[in-house]
Amino acid sequence: MANNSYSGVKNSMVEANHDGEFGCTLKELRSLMELRGAEALSKIGESYGDIQGLCNRLKSSPVDGLSGQPTDIEKRKTVFGQNFIPPKKPKTFLQLVWEALQDVTLIILEVAAIVSLGLSFYKPPDAKRENCGRAAGGVEDENEAEAGWIEGAAILLSVICVVLVTAFNDWSKEKQFRGLQSRIEQEQKFTVVRGGQVIQIPVAEIVVGDIAQIKYGDLLPADGVLIQGNDLKIDESSLTGESDHVKKTQEKDPMLLSGTHVMEGSGKMVVTAVGVNSQTGIIFTLLGGGEDDDDDEEEKKKEKEEKKKQRKNCKDYTRHPHNEWYGNNISKTKAQDGAAMEMQPLNSDEGADAEEKKKANLPKKEKSVLQGKLTKLAVQIGKAGLVMSAITVIILVVLFVVDTFWIQNLPWDKDCTPIYIQFFVKFFIIGVTVLVVAVPEGLPLAVTISLAYSVKKMMKDNNLVRHLDACETMGNATAICSDKTGTLTMNRMTVVQAYLAEKHYKKVPEPESIPPSILDILILGIAVNCAYTTKIMPPEKEGGLPRQVGNKTECALLGFSSDLKRDYQAIRNEIPEEKLYKVYTFNSVRKSMSTVLKMADGSYRMFSKGASEILLKKCYKILTANGESKVFRPRDRDDMVKKVIEPMASEGLRTICLAYRDFPASEGEPDWDNENDILTGLTCICVVGIEDPVRPEVPDAIRKCQRAGITVRMVTGDNINTARAIATKCGILQPGDDFLCLEGKEFNRRIRNEKGEIEQERIDKIWPKLRVLARSSPTDKHTLVKGIIDSTVAEQRQVVAVTGDGTNDGPALKKADVGFAMGIAGTDVAKEASDIILTDDNFSSIVKAVMWGRNVYDSISKFLQFQLTVNVVAVIVAFTGACITQDSPLKAVQMLWVNLIMDTFASLALATEPPTEALLLRKPYGRNKPLISRTMMKNILGQGVYQLVIIFSLLFAGEKVFDIDSGRNAPLHAPPSEHYTIVFNTFVMMQLFNEINARKIHGERNVFDGIFNNLIFCSIVFGTFIVQIVIVQFGGKPFSCVALSIDQWLWCTFLGFGSLLWGQVISSIPTSRLKFLKTAGHGTQKEEIPDEELEELEDMDEIDHAERELRRGQILWFRGLNRIQTQIRVVNAFRSSISLYEGLEKPESRTSIHNFMTHPEFRIEDSEPHIPLIDDTDAEDDAPTKLSPSPNQNNNAVESSNHLLPEGPKSGTPSAPGSPLHSLETSL
Repeated sequence: MANNSYSGVKNSMVEANHDGEFGCTLKELRSLMELRGAEALSKIGESYGDIQGLCNRLKSSPVDGLSGQPTDIEKRKTVFGQNFIPPKKPKTFLQLVWEALQDVTLIILEVAAIVSLGLSFYKPPDAKRENCGRAAGGVEDENEAEAGWIEGAAILLSVICVVLVTAFNDWSKEKQFRGLQSRIEQEQKFTVVRGGQVIQIPVAEIVVGDIAQIKYGDLLPADGVLIQGNDLKIDESSLTGESDHVKKTQEKDPMLLSGTHVMEGSGKMVVTAVGVNSQTGIIFTLLGGGEDDDDDEEEKKKEKEEKKKQRKNCKDYTRHPHNEWYGNNISKTKAQDGAAMEMQPLNSDEGADAEEKKKANLPKKEKSVLQGKLTKLAVQIGKAGLVMSAITVIILVVLFVVDTFWIQNLPWDKDCTPIYIQFFVKFFIIGVTVLVVAVPEGLPLAVTISLAYSVKKMMKDNNLVRHLDACETMGNATAICSDKTGTLTMNRMTVVQAYLAEKHYKKVPEPESIPPSILDILILGIAVNCAYTTKIMPPEKEGGLPRQVGNKTECALLGFSSDLKRDYQAIRNEIPEEKLYKVYTFNSVRKSMSTVLKMADGSYRMFSKGASEILLKKCYKILTANGESKVFRPRDRDDMVKKVIEPMASEGLRTICLAYRDFPASEGEPDWDNENDILTGLTCICVVGIEDPVRPEVPDAIRKCQRAGITVRMVTGDNINTARAIATKCGILQPGDDFLCLEGKEFNRRIRNEKGEIEQERIDKIWPKLRVLARSSPTDKHTLVKGIIDSTVAEQRQVVAVTGDGTNDGPALKKADVGFAMGIAGTDVAKEASDIILTDDNFSSIVKAVMWGRNVYDSISKFLQFQLTVNVVAVIVAFTGACITQDSPLKAVQMLWVNLIMDTFASLALATEPPTEALLLRKPYGRNKPLISRTMMKNILGQGVYQLVIIFSLLFAGEKVFDIDSGRNAPLHAPPSEHYTIVFNTFVMMQLFNEINARKIHGERNVFDGIFNNLIFCSIVFGTFIVQIVIVQFGGKPFSCVALSIDQWLWCTFLGFGSLLWGQVISSIPTSRLKFLKTAGHGTQKEEIPDEELEELEDMDEIDHAERELRRGQILWFRGLNRIQTQIRVVNAFRSSISLYEGLEKPESRTSIHNFMTHPEFRIEDSEPHIPLIDDTDAEDDAPTKLSPSPNQNNNAVESSNHLLPEGPKSGTPSAPGSPLHSLETSL
């Protein structure tokens, strides 16, 4: 110790100013936390004596914790730092503006506008304009020519408008995410001891020296040293990549690290490092998480190289492309950025050191269904627009050249060159404008707005959305696998029946009727064998129910002891947690919990509690009415099951058995590690029936789900009778239905073949009818979810939502399309794996999520219906107008304004429609449902025809009707005409009224239904109208407008209003008659992606690993193409006759890659990517056409861990000789 005290003096001199009076410095603690196991212990020994010494140095007491005085806490924060990792700086508004400017069409427009500006200032010298041809002449007024610059300036101005609006939208979205993130962080609480009181504080408030209580399912918020632990096991894979759980004890390895998960047991630790100084914080700062990261292209390239080198499928942490927020990272320890937040053991070959893993961090997930469909649609429309605009420009140029140089026979005069160039620039601008109008850049905006809006509103409905696309996926959900406890039930457990002293009490017995000896043992057992973190607190309001804190089943037992007029707290004060000799904590394998006490005479007594059917098998004696124990034979046990346990269970009660066992001193100390020998020969004290009432709103919510075409299944750890009783109460089981209720064992027996491997066909026989899975292990839940998702039986791929609260639900939550974690009862690990957190743990909130999800889909369709009408009309008008009159009837600036209304404002107006209950009356859309249904196509074409007829009538006959001058064939800088102003105005009016039509997409008659519920919509329509008046009346030259008279305005408005009336006509035509209508915007199947698009995808970095592998083979793409076609033909031929090729059957069935091989010998091991050889590519090319990876395809170790999937020969290549593809190839 001498050397140490000297170093202490030296340090205190150096750092006296900020180290205050603590006996150890930040540096010392940091270096201490870098050690593990024995090294760490020896370091603690030599520096502090022991852990108690460390606590003293930190001025903290292991029993009472910190004093909790604000001054002390503040001082600790200044000396040791706060438990908070500074987030990345958000992008500034200017950066977002710069990003919005990168849009290609906008750049083209800017260039054109600048050229036009430059040329407008050039005056041809003395040359008379007349000799430059007809079109150039005719400008009488010198001032008009002066105003030539206005068009260019106006285009630049409107570009600026578009950019600002886009940037603002991005910025507000970013801001929303920050808000959401901080909200999630505030909700993270952790239990610490301060001033002798156990309190919960926000994770950010934890300081060095705090005594934190840790228990099963926690994610540790800071580094610390274990003071006292029971059977503590930690999963450190997020830091070390080792998947084995590490046992923590004071004697061997007391070091606990932030960001790791407690998988078993409980204990207390003293916090030694927080925030940036904790292990995760250090890694995070190394990764540059704290600073602003500049996306250097170089870095990205390096990263890609690295990914290629690693070729690791590190786990797919699903993430919405826009929001790089760090999951629900508890304790703001964002260090585990994504990939590291795993609770699934990663295969050890993949778990190279954490640094490596974090660099390869987020493998991008497959785009969500909606984004996929939209991107595809946008690309198609964009291409069409490009073609149209090119044709427009070519026609204009050709007409001009032919007219000027051939018909008028003029020579090319060099003085006239600038004028000709001005014409060409004008044509070019018109072409670009057609393109701008054609490209629906509002689409991504509409999706984002709609999703962000829904997420915000879902907060009010108790859904905290962590991944944006989860919200939209929920709308497609076809199955929900729900937990029972806490989700369907209230999670307020009470003991209502008991079998005690050979008597079955139907309600809680009076304490007098129980022999005192039994009562004493019972109360002692309950008090010490329930986690000390579980307690019953006095009610918050007078006359309310007592608050239950901690594990609810244990709360029920503690409540039972209070009902028997005994105080469990007195026993706990007498036997504090430190005095418990050994604790076997509850886990999903044991399904029981035991605590050992050392008696005064040297003997040991062990108390156990657990699921009755499991514990009773281990009981050899039972306490009788006189307090003695008598032998308990298997026959008696069967009797008891029939007479006590089954009746309790059939009433929906959960049965728990309480038992004990004495180890006499004479036999010496038993071998505590040999659990099988310890946990036998028990004496049964009693069996209790615990009731957990069904939430009153659940049966109604489940009815709604069933009506909406969603199957609700219950997956629970309870026994089958209890489960069935509750399922019937909830309405999951309807009397007279044909359904299955299985226990985990039976389920496993049915889905496995003789070798014990899971077979997809066997699961397919079970899941459609399965409604209740009882006594299920976490693995069963994962198997079921995976089986339903990978199934190809139904015509649509099933979209599965799962609820979970326990640590062990992690894999199932991650595997599901949407994982719901419980906000109140859920462990941190479950929240981490989930997509949506139910802040009130209530099943009916899931129904709200479904409503919002469907609403997102509908909002986008509404927007599309509106947008496409405008696009089609604007493009056709500009195109034909240009060809016939050599000038676009809608000027560039006007087009940009129309573009602004349609894209930006309409996306705001239509994407924020609130959902209605009616959404729940239809079946889910499914993944391949086109975005634009036939009804919508009918509306789009119908409205398009109306608008075109009106516009063209006005264009070619308008001057006669309104008795005004014709605006056609005006010279270059002619003043704006009334004629074209009327055309423009009518066009905008028709869009406004059509926006109201677009509110309904299923052919409803009443388009005004509920319009006032959406204030945004009303204000946008009204606002646009006002701005339009301003533009027309005062827009003048920049907008090429002239003020119109009241009469003309009324006509314009009336023609616009006609689109509402015409809408009624259209909806009277039954869609079924119009067979020729096609649908559009299907989901993408892989075979439809052309090569260039794959490259685009690659650049967007949104590509699945499987696809990334394919890139290698694509050099040989063309060689493979014709073979694929033949193969597809063969497959189609086979499809009709043979069902062995199950994986190939439907290209739509998005089976995941490894499920393709249902038979073990066809197994693809998807964690071993390979580089295709030359001959290999043909199979490689064929595989993707059939098997697009299922969304959220985690290419992770869970999939390949051996207890879940059959271990067939690992064929590294898809065309293993046994595989169907190979045989197809040979047959060709």
